[in-house]
Amino acid sequence: MVRAYTRREYIRKIPGSRIVQYDMGNLSAEFPISVSLAVKNHAQIKHNALEAARIASNRFMQRKAGRMGYHLKIRVYPHHIVRENPMATGAGADRVQDGMRKAFGKAVSSVALVKPGQKILTVETNKKNFQDSKEALRRAAMKFPVPCRIVVDKGEELIK
Repeated sequence: MVRAYTRREYIRKIPGSRIVQYDMGNLSAEFPISVSLAVKNHAQIKHNALEAARIASNRFMQRKAGRMGYHLKIRVYPHHIVRENPMATGAGADRVQDGMRKAFGKAVSSVALVKPGQKILTVETNKKNFQDSKEALRRAAMKFPVPCRIVVDKGEELIK
């Protein structure tokens, strides 16, 4: 695992995070069932992927459970800043480019560093919408560059 590059006070021109909100749905209600999406391997998940997963799962849950029938939460934040050494292309690029000399790179994106078993998204809902919450998390998992599994955190006895 790479060491986190997060000290924003030393880094100039960091691209902003695309994630609009981290909590969606009914924030005040207590739901009996909680289902989470956990990663299987170490990974770097870009802020674009987190936002795409949020949109996909939130839209599905809003359509199936209504605005007040669930609570969706993103549980990771993209702190780590990714650098890229842009290579010049085209005619005469070899005279302009330094190659790997002084190749520190410029900040291009931010990612969340996740460990195996870490939970990324959590959906809280009631028994009626349990299958819909699993499907919403499955759709969100397709947006991530790492295999994921769906874990029931709370309310296993209600499902059986």
